[in-house]
Amino acid sequence: MTRSVPDPLAPARLGPVELRNRVIKSATFEGMTPGALVSDDLIGFHRKVAEGGIGMTTVAYLAVAPEGRTERDQIYWREEALPGLQRLTDAIHETGSKISAQIGHAGPVANSRSNKLPSLAPSARPNPLSMSLDRAATKDDIRRVIRQHGEAARMAGQVGFDAIEVHVGHNYLASSFLSPNINRRKDEWGGSFEKRAAFPRAILQEVREHAGDGVAVLAKINMADGVKGGLWLDESIPFAQLIEQDGTVDALELTGGSSLLNPMFLFRGDVPMKQMAATQMWLLKLGMNMFGKFVFQNYPYEPLYFLDYARQFRREVSLPLVLLGGVTNHDHMTTAMEEGFDFVAMARAVLREPNLINRIAQDQATKSACLHCNLCAASIFTGTRCPLATTAGVPQPVLA
Repeated sequence: MTRSVPDPLAPARLGPVELRNRVIKSATFEGMTPGALVSDDLIGFHRKVAEGGIGMTTVAYLAVAPEGRTERDQIYWREEALPGLQRLTDAIHETGSKISAQIGHAGPVANSRSNKLPSLAPSARPNPLSMSLDRAATKDDIRRVIRQHGEAARMAGQVGFDAIEVHVGHNYLASSFLSPNINRRKDEWGGSFEKRAAFPRAILQEVREHAGDGVAVLAKINMADGVKGGLWLDESIPFAQLIEQDGTVDALELTGGSSLLNPMFLFRGDVPMKQMAATQMWLLKLGMNMFGKFVFQNYPYEPLYFLDYARQFRREVSLPLVLLGGVTNHDHMTTAMEEGFDFVAMARAVLREPNLINRIAQDQATKSACLHCNLCAASIFTGTRCPLATTAGVPQPVLA
């Protein structure tokens, strides 16, 4: 019997939540939270994308603990932050879009120099981001962080988030426990694949128990770290199968790369090293200028660049899957649906054109104006934006 291919722009269910279409704005740290609180700029950022037609927008990234932030102005879950988060969800719901909270602990991707708190990792290791040493998480730390994920899930539901996306990718703390490259522990949280998978599985169980029946739960997981000795498909697919057996999530969003060791494995395209270094504090700026070429590898951009990896998950896992990576037009969305994926995620394309989904709905031949130059990545600490777009979201001509 031939499988019917869903219309990517038609309504669809994600667990208990109905989205107006199958397109999700994936998490991109906004850099618009001074004092680690919601700002009018943050609300405007997500509202513009929501008004542009997206099915669900994802707020990135909401840390479960103060030391789990990638920098000190990043929101972390606490009572003081809840009124602003409620304003944010209310504003998005007014547009007909849904809104997801990406939660997690940055672990070795946290900036201890900025946070004034020691960063955690599975094992003690030098941290190139803060030019310091990551502290090995104790068993008490592990239990605390698991519990804090549950508390974050409870608060997310309390302030009106429709979905919770647990960050288990990019070598943030949960992902770093999965990585044989970073996790050198000899106790019950390290060593074999099953032991390395125990921490993220416990996190997802805690989130599921506290999220509430009306809230969808997703996990953003690495298919591959893109790092020698890191996580690859031989373990990431069995990890996805374990999550499916646990019954803790409504969907998996498939990603790859390491914010710590190989970020361009995720982004693809140009590497604007000079612009990225210019936004950093002097010590990290010096390190990026000296050693950045060894960390920021060059991967040519191509449409649907994670599709080959993701197909292997689709063959082995029955859970709904979200395909990201080089999805920029209706043809790409349709290809994803034909390949058996349930949702697609977009980031850079809607940074360039927040109204892109509405434009595609009006004319399926619409092409994205995104050049994959990654200049948006250089703007994350000063307010994430596409420097080639006007404030109205209308594409500008590219200057030579």
